Order: sequence, then C-alpha cells, then structure tokens
Amino acid sequence: MTFQQKNNTVSLASFSLLLIFFLLRIAQLVRNQNFNEPTVVRLWIIVAVLAVVVTVVGIMLTHGIPAAVKFARTGDPEPEIDDLVDERDQRIDLEGFKLTYRITSIGTFVAMLTFALGQPPLVMFSLLIFFGLAGQIAGDVLRLRRYQQE
Repeated sequence: MTFQQKNNTVSLASFSLLLIFFLLRIAQLVRNQNFNEPTVVRLWIIVAVLAVVVTVVGIMLTHGIPAAVKFARTGDPEPEIDDLVDERDQRIDLEGFKLTYRITSIGTFVAMLTFALGQPPLVMFSLLIFFGLAGQIAGDVLRLRRYQQE
C-alpha cells in the first residue's frame, strides 16, 4: 500500500467514525429534546477537534508503527517512506477533491434551503457539518477505488 493510499485509508476510517458519532449524537439530542444551541455547538467543536486529532494521530501511527517494526527487525534507523507524488497521484487526488467539493456544495445548497424554508440555524449548520463529513468520505472512497483500479 502506498503512502497516499495509507493516508486516504486513515482519513476514510476517521471521518466515517466521526460521521457515525455525529449522527448518533444528533439523533440522541433530538430524541431527548435537547437540540439546543449550547449542546449542538459543543458537538460541532468536538467533531472539528476530533477530525484534526484523529486524522493526524492515525496517519502518524500508520506510518510510525511499520517504521518502528522495521527498525526493530533490521536496526536500520532510516525508514524508507515513499511519499513521492506523481501525475497519477495528483489526478486521483483531484478527482477525489472534485467529488468532495460537489457533495459539499450540494449540501450547502440544501442547508441554506432548509434555513430559507424556516428551519432554525442549528439545523442549517448541522447539515453543513454532515455534508462536509459525507463529502470527505465520498472523496476518500473514490481515491481508494482509483488506486485499486490502476
């Protein structure tokens, strides 16, 4: 598995878990009739912080653990990390970015439409976060599929 594939796999796993957490928490807030500003804003902050922390830590562990295992086996202090990006990697990344952008843009339209139709701003911003996470997941899935096809 290449450097980019590992990064995309970590991103896919972390954003999928975040989306599940976000949806379950939103459902719990709605069911308990606690869908109000302080609890929802706290949820948004938690999701934003976790998105960064989980992805960074996951990428570090994904590349660090194999390097540590290789060092333990061979004693070679300089692990080889193939992080070169060629045209194929750039094209695959661009395709994933385009899909992410499309889904996020459509989600922004839907969120603004709900606000224009009288829903509270909390619903609009929650939809923005949902479509942002869903767009990132779809982009990562597309990238991984393209790497497997080529």
